[in-house]
Amino acid sequence: MAPARTRATNSPRGRAVPAAEAAGRSTHAKGQVLYVTDGVGLVSTRDSDVVRITASETVKCPADEGHWHGATDTPLMAHIAMVVGDESGDGTTWLEPVTDEQFTAALDATGR
Repeated sequence: MAPARTRATNSPRGRAVPAAEAAGRSTHAKGQVLYVTDGVGLVSTRDSDVVRITASETVKCPADEGHWHGATDTPLMAHIAMVVGDESGDGTTWLEPVTDEQFTAALDATGR
């Protein structure tokens, strides 16, 4: 299932330099919303669906959907990441690292 686009408000900010993907895939017990404030990024699901995101766009990753996000290989990407916590914390579970091959495939899938 591809991530769905939605609206967002406020939360901690993140930045990714060009060609910097997340350290690994993660899941969030109640989902995650990403709002891009600058640049161009990618969001990829465990089944390799990829969404290219740009400034002022928002992506919602469903609850417990393994995914990663990061900048493309050109501009910096800045974003606001929002999660809803649960009784044990923020509900994030870190999974396996994203490989260089997976990152390159995601870039290729979006036309770089």
